[in-house]
Amino acid sequence: MSERTAYHEAGHACGAHYLGGRVRSVTLEPDWDDGPLRHADVQVEWFRDRFSEREFAERAVLVALAGPVAEMIHGGEPFHPGFVAEWAADWQLAWEAAAPLVASDRKRLAFLEQATRQLYRMLDQDAPWAAIAALVDELLAHETLDAEMVEASLANWPI
Repeated sequence: MSERTAYHEAGHACGAHYLGGRVRSVTLEPDWDDGPLRHADVQVEWFRDRFSEREFAERAVLVALAGPVAEMIHGGEPFHPGFVAEWAADWQLAWEAAAPLVASDRKRLAFLEQATRQLYRMLDQDAPWAAIAALVDELLAHETLDAEMVEASLANWPI
């Protein structure tokens, strides 16, 4: 699996971890079950009683976009996540998660673009990028990380 994919998945996992989710697993080699075709996977457990509906929706948007943003930073190429075919599922998740926050399609697009810029500025700093890189190293070494491995990898990198 590619290093670029590892950065993408690490972006999702770090985003979820730091926004209050529990990353149950992250893998570069997902099972080929009856679900949608995917080349990597992050499983996040959310404790919904900790967040209002709005807070949860905001977090879901950011986690969905964190993978593409991490991949953008790694590749040194800022793209619009809605126009990259490989990120279509992430964009769709972010779009659906933003629906309760912003009803108008035009305003939702602007909201997601702003969230993408915000994430880019946040993740493109030393501490967050070090956390992502540490998780990438673990992913490339093991291909699949369970919750304990993710927690251990990210424990030394507060954002």
